[in-house]
Amino acid sequence: MLKTALHHLRTLPRDSRDTLFMLVVIAWVLLPQVANLPLWCSGLAATVLLWRGWLAVTVQPLPSRWWLLGLLIVTVAATYTTHKTLLGRDAGVTLIVVLLALKTLELRAKRDAFVVFFLSFFTMLTNFFFSQSLLTAAAMLVALMGLLTALVNAHMPVGRPPLWQAAKTAGWMALLGAPIMVVLFVLFPRMAPLWGVPGDAMSGRSGLSATMQVGSVASLALDDSIALRVRFEGAAPQQSALYFRGPVLSTFDGREWLPLRSAFPPRMQAPANLQVQGAAVNYQITLEPNNRPWLLLLDATPNKPSLVGFDVRMTSELQWLTDRPIADLVRYSAQSYPDFSHGPVRPIASLQDYLDLPAGFNPRTLLLAAEMRRDPRYAKADGAQWIAIAMERLRTGGYSYTLDPGVFGRDSADEFWFDRREGFCEHIASSFVILMRALNVPARIVTGYQGGESNVVDGFWIVRQRDAHAWAEVWLAGRGWVRVDPTSAVAPGRIGTLQRLAAPQGAIAGALLGTIPPALALNLRAVWDAVNNSWNQRVLNYTQGKQLNLLKNLGFASPSWEDLIYLLCGILVAVSLTGAAWTLWERHHRDPWLRLLDTARTRLQKAGVKLSPTSPPREMAEQLRQQMDPEQTEFKALYDWLLRLETQRYAAPHAQPIRLATLQRELNQLVWPK
Repeated sequence: MLKTALHHLRTLPRDSRDTLFMLVVIAWVLLPQVANLPLWCSGLAATVLLWRGWLAVTVQPLPSRWWLLGLLIVTVAATYTTHKTLLGRDAGVTLIVVLLALKTLELRAKRDAFVVFFLSFFTMLTNFFFSQSLLTAAAMLVALMGLLTALVNAHMPVGRPPLWQAAKTAGWMALLGAPIMVVLFVLFPRMAPLWGVPGDAMSGRSGLSATMQVGSVASLALDDSIALRVRFEGAAPQQSALYFRGPVLSTFDGREWLPLRSAFPPRMQAPANLQVQGAAVNYQITLEPNNRPWLLLLDATPNKPSLVGFDVRMTSELQWLTDRPIADLVRYSAQSYPDFSHGPVRPIASLQDYLDLPAGFNPRTLLLAAEMRRDPRYAKADGAQWIAIAMERLRTGGYSYTLDPGVFGRDSADEFWFDRREGFCEHIASSFVILMRALNVPARIVTGYQGGESNVVDGFWIVRQRDAHAWAEVWLAGRGWVRVDPTSAVAPGRIGTLQRLAAPQGAIAGALLGTIPPALALNLRAVWDAVNNSWNQRVLNYTQGKQLNLLKNLGFASPSWEDLIYLLCGILVAVSLTGAAWTLWERHHRDPWLRLLDTARTRLQKAGVKLSPTSPPREMAEQLRQQMDPEQTEFKALYDWLLRLETQRYAAPHAQPIRLATLQRELNQLVWPK
């Protein structure tokens, strides 16, 4: 059956073959967009492409324009219904995909084919609106070669030229254009907001949230995507010390933890009062887009990170915020001090914000706290002792750390302490903070990332979404805010080593991974992460600052974007002049075969033979036969030589080759008529 299908494809008319090839390329362009398109749009595009392919194979007529108009109206209405607008990234890409698919049903002339080509080029670029990863770039490079091949094939003469010939020409075109592409990439000024792909305001990204419902962080443990990469200058801290600080959550409404909603005016709220000591840790972070207005930094960072193009500030809770969401890959340098203290060291009124609990929630936890405070053994217990007592309860009370503790109800702390006795980090941290507040100890939740893994290939530390974590900060008199990670009492391996809870693998993934040795799988993953990181650092993170540093290395004292334009224009002018000089040189050094033909034509015309200025060798031979006596000795040699000249250029590939040098030597030996 397969041989029959291949034979049928080889015997198709050229138009059908070329149409099928173009449809395959279009399908490849659209395939990465399936996850970003509405389900109806992906289904429509697939149906239309299959329909158009069937019409090409069966050589059936195309549908009328009325059918296309009806489909267009329906799809525009569906786009508006889905996105509530016809503007913006998502709605625009949906419309482009619909137009491209429908246009394939209108391929009646070469002009229609060119419209499809350029629509395909534009659709190919829209893939980068959603992902600029190395895989996306590689897939679009294949798509580019396919579209160039189809475009070259459309310009080839009639007949049935093989597609590999068009692909070879397209490859040479891409290769010749690559230097220009590199120059434009390196020197074209990156002037915001004209440069880059802005994040769509209506779309979110995975990652930490500004609020926390019990169970929300556990969902991130299912996400193996990269949140950030870190390169340390010198030795990296211990993994147990890698706490990347994110949102601080201080207000609890009974079901959700929120940023602080203080009942006190700003002047009465607790100041940061950050004090650092000991050796600093210097590092660079490459942060993946998250559509959130915060930077993730190691505790604690007293000085503003170096981040070009953003206004950065630190809150009183030590969280670093930006003036707009991080919608693109960014890289920044920072200096942190693992040994630090912060917050007021003496009681102040605003600490009441960190004691408040909503009425009517978690009654058993409140009762537990009341019993602990009435216990004579703890009559003089202070905040540090209450922390030690709660941590001991977590260590010895039969509590466990799990990715899937089930859905908690209204009184989540009660369920954790008394019923389920298991949970993920946010279940543990939330229950701990509620107990601390019930014991009259100010406490709050901090979310972020903890740990990571070192890539031995490139030396970067990789922090994934599954490293998302929640811990507690407790206020102690004389010390201020102190980090307490209650998860470490339940599962020490979560904090001190590379142990992580992993989501269960599917049957296919498990079968595939089962065939690969674990060590090899880890090495392959490390290499792939390193390659991706190199792509991020060298390509996606090639900023204006790097461009200006390049100009400094080239000798510019104080480079600016105007200097980039001057240098770019100078290179383009030099390339243009080089191309013009090459054209002039080629005009005087034409094809040797054409030079032989022109020499023969000129000598015959001087001998009185009337020839057309565009006659090929066989036509010249026929005109020579008509105007000369075949019995002349010169005729036979000239006639045979012209036919041999034609054979040299147009003979079949398996024929005996004739060298141009031989024809040149014979031309010089010919006797020309007088």
